[in-house]
Amino acid sequence: MRKLWSAGALVGALLLAGCGDPGSGSGAPPPRAPDAPVADTPMAAPTPRPEASRPAPSAAKRQRHARKAGTRAPKVLYLGDSLAMENQDDLGDRLKSRLGARYRSAPYSGTTLCDYLEGAGEDSLVPEKHKAAALVRAERPDFVVLQFWGNAWGYTPCMDGITYDERRTEYLARYRADAARLAAQIEGAAGSGRTRVVWVLQGPDPMTPDRVRRVNGVYEARARASDDLTADAGRAVAPASARYTWAEKLPCTPHEKRNPEFCTDRGQGRTALHRGDDPLHFCLAPTTAKSRPCPVRSPGIRRITMAVADALAKAS
Repeated sequence: MRKLWSAGALVGALLLAGCGDPGSGSGAPPPRAPDAPVADTPMAAPTPRPEASRPAPSAAKRQRHARKAGTRAPKVLYLGDSLAMENQDDLGDRLKSRLGARYRSAPYSGTTLCDYLEGAGEDSLVPEKHKAAALVRAERPDFVVLQFWGNAWGYTPCMDGITYDERRTEYLARYRADAARLAAQIEGAAGSGRTRVVWVLQGPDPMTPDRVRRVNGVYEARARASDDLTADAGRAVAPASARYTWAEKLPCTPHEKRNPEFCTDRGQGRTALHRGDDPLHFCLAPTTAKSRPCPVRSPGIRRITMAVADALAKAS
């Protein structure tokens, strides 16, 4: 189906499976196509990770949790790309346990903002029933959490081949326009209800560091313009003194030191955020041909979902 690549190109593609390097400009797709979300129905309980399974709270427990906290249990919709795909179960567990949240996720690997827009035509990797506005009308969430790294591979049709490397000004203008359209469609679908968007700020890009800073600026500006929110999850996976410097490992946090499974190199007091063969994703399990929620405890994923949960807790 695809032409054989050189060894270097193949290695790069394997590293970036699911979420591509927006600045590649190569137009070459990653080696697997995006997959559908894990479920087509509202999620009652995320898929348990074998070494970290815990029962999801019942509806009654969620309501008691919310009453104890003096708030209504929020309803959260999580959309995004392969980073959302691998994070979705951990985030769902965390939000249910901490906030008593009702939760649904519908990520698609390799996607970007325009894929979730209604009216984007057939050139989209997300089916109509899973467009952001369609899910907002169906679910009536209090929050829509958007996780988008900034994909722009040539195989992401709705980006029209615009990449950061070759058409930087157009790429950023397109992201600004699509962010505005997506926020407007979510607001319109919410009707008289108030649904707030939470833009997840991204972690460092090992290949084009300034791209992530600029994309995060787009998200921050859109949140201000629409009276929405940001969750700076990217800061949690970056060096404390260098927000946009990529690192495979970082010093263990106090929690990670108390929980050895999250401090992967206890002798050095450091923990792995990425596998050595994948500088983008945070799941420490090997990448598979079929996208999936991360099946193992992974410090980077925990840091990211903690940051998102913190933002939602403050807003709830």
